[in-house]
Amino acid sequence: MSKKEIDEISGVETTGHEWDGIKELNTPMPRWWLWTFYGTIVWAVIYCILYPAIPLINGATPGILGYSSRAELAQNVAAADEAKAEFVSQINEMEVGAVLDNAELTRFAVAGGESAYKVYCSQCHGAGASGASGYPNLNDDEWLWGGSIDEIYTTIAHGIRYEADEDTRFGEMPAYGEFWERDQVSAAANYVASLSGLEHDEAYLEDGKALFEENCAACHGENAGGTPELGAPSLNDAIWLYGGSVEAISAQIRNPQHGVMPAWQDRLGDATVKQLAVYVHSLGGGQ
Repeated sequence: MSKKEIDEISGVETTGHEWDGIKELNTPMPRWWLWTFYGTIVWAVIYCILYPAIPLINGATPGILGYSSRAELAQNVAAADEAKAEFVSQINEMEVGAVLDNAELTRFAVAGGESAYKVYCSQCHGAGASGASGYPNLNDDEWLWGGSIDEIYTTIAHGIRYEADEDTRFGEMPAYGEFWERDQVSAAANYVASLSGLEHDEAYLEDGKALFEENCAACHGENAGGTPELGAPSLNDAIWLYGGSVEAISAQIRNPQHGVMPAWQDRLGDATVKQLAVYVHSLGGGQ
């Protein structure tokens, strides 16, 4: 039987291990720590008996309480659906504009529309609805297809250039690069840039104005203020969907980009589309 070795300084037994002349003391764990550790073991055993815990091939042990987090979630969702069912039913049965006449329904629609926006719309228009290149800002009062509650509803419901919906919004700008010379494209681009105070070449303005009046004014308007009925944007302000420079405007004239937005009516249902319309309208730019 080996003799216990006691450290001379601390008076505590050593483990017998030594590293470079340094010996390890055999200090026992505090009692409170040991009892806490034993308690966690007991708690784990009790938990495994009461709740689902041990993984199996096709699930887990159910536990004698029969608790299920999925079942609890389903109950909570069902309770939430039941609580909002009356509001959804009312919105479903009325015109979208009438929702704004009811303060309680408007609050509900804004909250529901915001939730739907985060799931279905934020990927393109941004979390704050400020848009990006090619994706319109929904916070301002510049609207391609009109910013009234009814017009916003129609746009969301039927989409933009979404061929699967026969009522989709549709408008296209010709690719003038196919039949205009390079100087003509430059002239029109510089004239359009001048309308909103962008940097431009004065030498092109006379020819650019003539080209605009002959080819562009029919859609964008004589004063370049845009035509919402055609989805033709205003060209006389500082809001640009594809870039506000002569180069970007030239590129759009030569070979225009045409964005596509899905139709959400069949996917989300009329009540959700109306809530989205009310939410977007409430962002500050609704007409």
